[in-house]
Amino acid sequence: MNRTPKKWVLAVEMIIAILVAIYVLYPFFMVLINSGKTTTGIGNDPVTLAGASFGQLVRNINDVVHNDHFNFWWAFGSSVTITVISVLLLNLFGAMAAWVISRNQSKPWAAAIYFTFIASMIIPFQVVMLPLVSTFRDVGKFIGIQMNQSIPGIIFAYLGFGGAMTVFILTGFIKGVPYDLEESANIDGCSPEGTFFKIIFPLLRPVMMTVTILNGMWIWNDYLLPSMMIGTSEHYKTLPVAVQTFIGSYVTEWNMVMSAALLAMIPMIIVFLFGQKQIVQGMIDGAVKG
Repeated sequence: MNRTPKKWVLAVEMIIAILVAIYVLYPFFMVLINSGKTTTGIGNDPVTLAGASFGQLVRNINDVVHNDHFNFWWAFGSSVTITVISVLLLNLFGAMAAWVISRNQSKPWAAAIYFTFIASMIIPFQVVMLPLVSTFRDVGKFIGIQMNQSIPGIIFAYLGFGGAMTVFILTGFIKGVPYDLEESANIDGCSPEGTFFKIIFPLLRPVMMTVTILNGMWIWNDYLLPSMMIGTSEHYKTLPVAVQTFIGSYVTEWNMVMSAALLAMIPMIIVFLFGQKQIVQGMIDGAVKG
């Protein structure tokens, strides 16, 4: 029996794919073209390329980068610091937790911890955001460390909110890793720590790329948690918070607002373009092995 799709089916699928792509990319297209216009040009025609130019785009970006109200380099540095450290710690601690859970899955305590991670994924952030801020403030006073309006505090918060998905993905992958590898290492006298870092951790590279990119994009683009934990502190605010503050100052100069938004998006767009294959492959590997 011939199961080759008919030409009209392929044509319909192609049309649907194109329409979905246009729907997804149109907001970015709007930001891009309006970043290359003046405020007057945006007011006259905000939906087409009319009035847009590369030279105006460069001028707008240069004005935003050197604008004292935006503080681009401070915000960029805060975003990079928070994202990189949070992702590295999530990868390390998430892999450790996933390894312990997957190798003790028959024990009740391991199942309880695993399902606690899973249950935390369905709790909306809006439910816990106010208790989170007050708890961090009280804990900071108790231990003598500034938890609110500090980079260590928000990194600690990201470890809590991002740990569930990280453990969920990595646990499914580690379950498919043959236990014989660990037994051979134990016979050779390798310690549990050595087994993890020398045997298990290197094998996680494909799915770790997926976790890294997903967590990195989420943390970089997140607005609500930094705005709650850091606020508008000039030294610690991230790019999304800086863009929002900038919009409040330049709400009538839409070319500046669009350029600021474009600057905030570009790093993650580059990361996604270079890492999209790793995302798909890591998810497939995790699903197959899990």
